[in-house]
Amino acid sequence: MRQPQPTRLLHLLAPVVLLALCLPGLLRAQQQSPPIELDRVIAVVNNHAILASDLEEELSMSVLDPSHKRNDHLSRQKALDQLIGRTLIQQQIRQQDEQISDPTQEEVQTRLTEIRKELPACVHENCASDEGWKIFLTAHELTPERVERYLRNRLQILRFIELRFRQGIRIQPQEIETYYRETLLPQYAPGETVPPLNQVAASIEEILLQQQVNVLFDEWLTNLRKQGDVEVLDPALKSGEERSAAQ
Repeated sequence: MRQPQPTRLLHLLAPVVLLALCLPGLLRAQQQSPPIELDRVIAVVNNHAILASDLEEELSMSVLDPSHKRNDHLSRQKALDQLIGRTLIQQQIRQQDEQISDPTQEEVQTRLTEIRKELPACVHENCASDEGWKIFLTAHELTPERVERYLRNRLQILRFIELRFRQGIRIQPQEIETYYRETLLPQYAPGETVPPLNQVAASIEEILLQQQVNVLFDEWLTNLRKQGDVEVLDPALKSGEERSAAQ
């Protein structure tokens, strides 16, 4: 039998020797490198998992909420509460087979235009311009696709709220007159021109309608959360009431 030449034998053994020499170093490098944290479940809403990445997304997108004041950061607990509420609403839409049509591209674009004018975070950036908006998105690590997805989701939920709670609400003329006399008029300084009631009646009616819708919606969402199976798994994100109940 022909014996392998020494040179050929070295070529055959080289990969094995190299692996043996490098393996301890590779193992040490793996042991020394920081562990990679995988996504984790922080809450469960009627068997639907809310992930830590969902919470981070909610926090990053909160800059698009005009109701948040500039430099007023959303707390993690509040962000999770918003996520839980939105999850409950979306589950109700699916369970009740609500015929909620998706917002059109024109509706999303209209809302985007409004947002770019209203955002407190845009005080020092001209977000109404394309260049200013691009700078704003880059500064907050956002993309146009994420913003559009955010707005489309919010518009669908608002449509559900309007369909479910606005119908049947009737604002009486006396309520409009009371708001005009007790709330609107005191906002004008002496000598300022005060608009007559007939010019602002429609706007006042809309304000009162929205107030009643908000009251009905808040009550409905509170009851929905009590009746549902909602569990916050992260102790740091539990409310004081939830921590007391767990003890």
